[in-house]
Amino acid sequence: MLWLVYLAVAITVVVAVGIGLRATRLPVPFVAIGQAFALLCLAVAVFSRSGLFVILPGPAAMHDLATLLQQSMDEIQTGVPPVAASPGMRCLIVLTVGLVAIVVDTLAVGASAPAASGLVLLCVFAVPASLSDAMLPWWSFVLGAGAFALLLAVDGQHRHDAWRGRSRTGSSSGSGPTATTVASLALVVALIAGATLTFVGTVGRLPGGGNSGGGAGGIGLKPMTSLRGLLNQGTPQEVFRVKGLPDATYLRAVTLRTYAANEGWKSDSAMDPGVSASGPLPPQAGDDGAGKTTRIEIEPVGWTDNWLPIYGEPRKLDNVDDSWRYDKTTGVVYSQRRSKPGSYVEQAVLGQPTSDSLRAAGGDAQVDRSYTEISGVDPRVSKLAADLTQNAGSTFDKVAAINRFFNGQGSAFKYSTQTKGDLTSDALYDFVFNGKTGFCEQYASAMAVMLRTLGIPTRVAIGFTGGFQSGDSRTITTQDAHAWVEVFFAGYGWMTFDPTPLSDGRGVTPPYMLANTGPNNTQGNLPDGSKTQTSSQVIVPSSVAPTTTTTSTVQAAGTRGGGSQPWIPWTAGVLLVIGALAALVAWLSRRPTPEDGAALPAGRSSPDDGDDDPGSPRPRGPGGVPGWVRRLGPAAVPVAVVSWGLAAMFAVALVSWWLAVLALLLGVAATPSAIRRLRRRRRLRAVAALGSDAAGAAWQELLAESLDRGTTIPASDTVRAAARRLAREHSLDEQGRDGLRAVIGAIELSWYGRSGVDPALPKAVDEVRRSLGRNAPLALRAKVLPRSVLHAEERRDS
Repeated sequence: MLWLVYLAVAITVVVAVGIGLRATRLPVPFVAIGQAFALLCLAVAVFSRSGLFVILPGPAAMHDLATLLQQSMDEIQTGVPPVAASPGMRCLIVLTVGLVAIVVDTLAVGASAPAASGLVLLCVFAVPASLSDAMLPWWSFVLGAGAFALLLAVDGQHRHDAWRGRSRTGSSSGSGPTATTVASLALVVALIAGATLTFVGTVGRLPGGGNSGGGAGGIGLKPMTSLRGLLNQGTPQEVFRVKGLPDATYLRAVTLRTYAANEGWKSDSAMDPGVSASGPLPPQAGDDGAGKTTRIEIEPVGWTDNWLPIYGEPRKLDNVDDSWRYDKTTGVVYSQRRSKPGSYVEQAVLGQPTSDSLRAAGGDAQVDRSYTEISGVDPRVSKLAADLTQNAGSTFDKVAAINRFFNGQGSAFKYSTQTKGDLTSDALYDFVFNGKTGFCEQYASAMAVMLRTLGIPTRVAIGFTGGFQSGDSRTITTQDAHAWVEVFFAGYGWMTFDPTPLSDGRGVTPPYMLANTGPNNTQGNLPDGSKTQTSSQVIVPSSVAPTTTTTSTVQAAGTRGGGSQPWIPWTAGVLLVIGALAALVAWLSRRPTPEDGAALPAGRSSPDDGDDDPGSPRPRGPGGVPGWVRRLGPAAVPVAVVSWGLAAMFAVALVSWWLAVLALLLGVAATPSAIRRLRRRRRLRAVAALGSDAAGAAWQELLAESLDRGTTIPASDTVRAAARRLAREHSLDEQGRDGLRAVIGAIELSWYGRSGVDPALPKAVDEVRRSLGRNAPLALRAKVLPRSVLHAEERRDS
C-alpha cells in the first residue's frame, strides 16, 4: 500500500504548485510547465540519488529515471497482475498519474472546464476496466465518479454565484480562492480514487484488498529475474494441488538463458515453435529417454499464465489442449496466450544421478552454445568464481563449490526479502561482495553468472518448491514461488542446484548434493555408491503449517524511503484527528448568530455582549453555539492548519525523509502568506455578511493591503487623511477612489449612524482592491512574505 502514498504525494504536489503559480497570475501554459518541473523534481528526490541539491534534475538523475522507466517497461511486457510495486513501477506510476493530474488541473481550474477533465479521468479508469479479467468492484467507479461530481458541483455553484453577481465577493476578492481550493481538493480526491484504486494490473482486485493476488485473474510468474527486482509472492494462496509425487521436488515453470548486465536474466524474445504438448514429448539434450516414469496429477487452483509447470524430465502430458507447445531446448511448456489450464497429468522421470556419476560426466557438446555465453561481468566476479573452483577436479565439483559459497556452513550470505541498496553501479558485484543479503532470484542469478564465466552450461529456472503435504496430495502456494539454477551434464541433462540459503524448510536437496548441504536443509549422508534412480529428499519442519502467512515489507534498491517505523503513521493519524477537531470548532464558531436574523435580547448591542456575565443567557437562537466555541474559533484555524501540515509531512516521510524535510521548509516558508490569506478571507467574509463589524473589517483589510505594498498609515492620521495617503501612495484610479470614498462613508456611518451597513460595501472594497492590483501590484516577495504579517509594529489594526 506504500505506493498509494507515492501517488497521493505526487498529485498533491501538482495541485499545490498549481495553486501557488496561479496566485502569481502566471499564464495557464506556464503554470502547467511549472507543475511538470515540480513533478520531475519530486521524481528525482524520491527515485534518484544523483539529484542536484537532492531534488534538481541533472544528467545523472535523468539517467537514473530513464533506467527505472525501462525496467518498468520490461515488467509490463513480461509481468502478470498483480504487478509488484518495484521502484521502476512506482516511478512510472508517479510520473504518469502526475501528468494526468496536470492535464486535469489545467482543464478544471486553469481553463475553467472541469467537465472536459472527465474524459481524462474516464480514460484512466477505462484502462484497467478493459484489461482486467473480471469486473472491477462497483465502489471503485462510484468513488471516482462521486469525486468528479463534486468537482462539477463546486464549479456549478461558482458559476451560479457569478451569475447572481456574488462570485467571490468580486472576482479579485480574497474569498475567491475558496472555490479554487475546494475544486483542487475535489481534484485530488477524484484522481486518488479514480486512478490509484483502479490502476493497471489489479485484474479486478484493488491493492490491499481482501483477495489480493487471487480471484478470477489467477496467479502467474514473471518470466525474468533481476538483481534489482523482487520476486512477487503476494499473499500466500493455493496455486496447485499435486497427487502422485513421491517426494518434494521443484516444479519448473520457465527457464531463462539470456543474461543482461545490471538487468538480470530474461526469457527468449521468441519461443521455438516446438511440438504439441499433448501426448508423448521428445527428450531434452543429454536425456537418453530412459528411466522409470512416475504418473503425476497436477490440478491448477489459482494459476493463470503462459507457462504450464512440469516436473523432472517430462515424457508425456495428458489432458492438455493443442494451444500448449513443448520446447525441448528450454524444457518448458508454453502457450501464446495467457490462460487458466485445467487439471493435467504428467508422466515424468524423477530419478537423480549420484555425485560420482556427475563427476564422471562428459563434455557439453550436446547442449546449445547459448547456454555458455556471458558478457558484461565485472572481472572481480569472474576472478572470485575462478578462485573458488581452483581446486575442483570436475565440473560437478566446481558447481558444488560455488553452491557452498552461497549456502554452505559458515557462509556470510543470508536470505531476506529486504535487500540492501547498491553501493556501486554494478548490482551483481554489490550483491556478491557488499550486500550478501537477498532472496532466491538474486542467488540464482549470481550463481548462474559465475558458472558461465567458467564456461559451464547454465540456466536459471523459475517455478515452485515442493510445498507441503496435505492428505493424499501436496499443496503448493504462492509462498513457494522460487528461482534456482540448472546445470547441464552430458548424459544426464539439466541438474538442479539451489544456492539460496533458505531456513524455513522449503528447500529441496537432491541426493548428489546431500554431502554439500548448506544451512537451508538438514545435513544428510548418502553413500556415493547409491543407485542412480534415487529420489530427492526434503525435511519439512512441523512448524510450517498450511495457513502460514508471510508478509514482507520491502525497501527496494534505488529508493530512500523513511523506513517502516510504526510511529510515523500513528503520529500522522493523531495529527489528522486534532486538525479535524480544530476545523470543527472553527466551523461551529462561524455558524449564524442571532445577529444574522434573530432578535437580540434587550440591552444587547452584539451577540457576544453578556458572555462574561454569569447571569446573562448565552445566545442559543437559530444556529447559536456556546460562547467558548466562538472564542476558540480564531485559534482553531491555525491549529487545524498546523496539525494537517505536520500530518502531511509525516506522510511524506513514509516516502523519503529528505522530501519530508523539504516539505517542512516549504511549509514554513508558506506560513506568512497562508496567515495573510486567512486574515483576508476572514475580513472579507465579515464584509460580505454586512454585520456590525463589516466597515471595520473593510478598513483593516485596506490598511493591510497598503502595508503589504510598503506604505504604513500613521496612527495619528484621521480616516480621511489615511484614505488620501492611501490613494496618493498607490496611485489609485478613479474607480478605486470611488470605492475608497464609499468605504470611508460606511465607516463614518457605522460610527455615527443608526441605520444598517450600506449593501454596496463589498463591491466598494473589491473596487479598491482591484485598483491596487492594477496600479500597485504586489511583488513576489510581498506575496510570499507579507509585511502585514511579519512586521507587527508597523500594523495599524491590520
